[in-house]
Amino acid sequence: MGKDVIIACDFASANETFAFLERFTEKKPFVKIGLELFCAEGPSIVRELKRRGHKIFLDLKLHDIPNTVKKAMAVLSGLDVDICNVHAAGTVNMMRAAIEGLTRPDGTRPLLIAVTQLTSTDQESMENDLLIKVPMQEVVMHYARNALAAGLDGVVCSPLESERVHAACGSGFLTVTPGIRFAENEKGDQRRVMTPAAAREAGSDYIVVGRPITASADPVAAYLRCLDEFTNGGKE
Repeated sequence: MGKDVIIACDFASANETFAFLERFTEKKPFVKIGLELFCAEGPSIVRELKRRGHKIFLDLKLHDIPNTVKKAMAVLSGLDVDICNVHAAGTVNMMRAAIEGLTRPDGTRPLLIAVTQLTSTDQESMENDLLIKVPMQEVVMHYARNALAAGLDGVVCSPLESERVHAACGSGFLTVTPGIRFAENEKGDQRRVMTPAAAREAGSDYIVVGRPITASADPVAAYLRCLDEFTNGGKE
């Protein structure tokens, strides 16, 4: 799996999701299924999108006691998703339990990554709401090292942190980065953002893009632009 753009399908229903994705006739994009869509449709949406040929990042951000996460991951391992995730704040033991649950009897499993800090979290909210008083970069690096120690494949982080994560954890340790906006876009509720081209230069392995594509007047054109900027630097 190489560099790719993952479309955040933050829709309320399967029908809305299918109608959106049916516009993409030349290339089936990698898609993210998050809490809204999974809570609305359950595992059936995953199975149907896999049947239609899409790679899937199942973004449920599990965070619970290790045994509960292990059992939940054992269920998710049967859905044949490509990437799933947990919160790194759940501890190294929880992440190790997640790996155990996700690994199938034949030894295969989806990629497992850990959320470091959400891109909607800034230094002020981290300190005031979470009582974490160290700099954001240090928190992200600590969580990334914990994820590596637990045997995970990478982390979700902002593109601002990709280069440092790779320096600390190795080039093969994946960085999956939301908080992507085109230069002309508003930031919305995101705080730590980059353009697709800048994320490429920063070393992100995958970028997760929602509203700049899904809310565009021409989502296919926006996706192709994003893909070009991220994979080719917009040089074609």
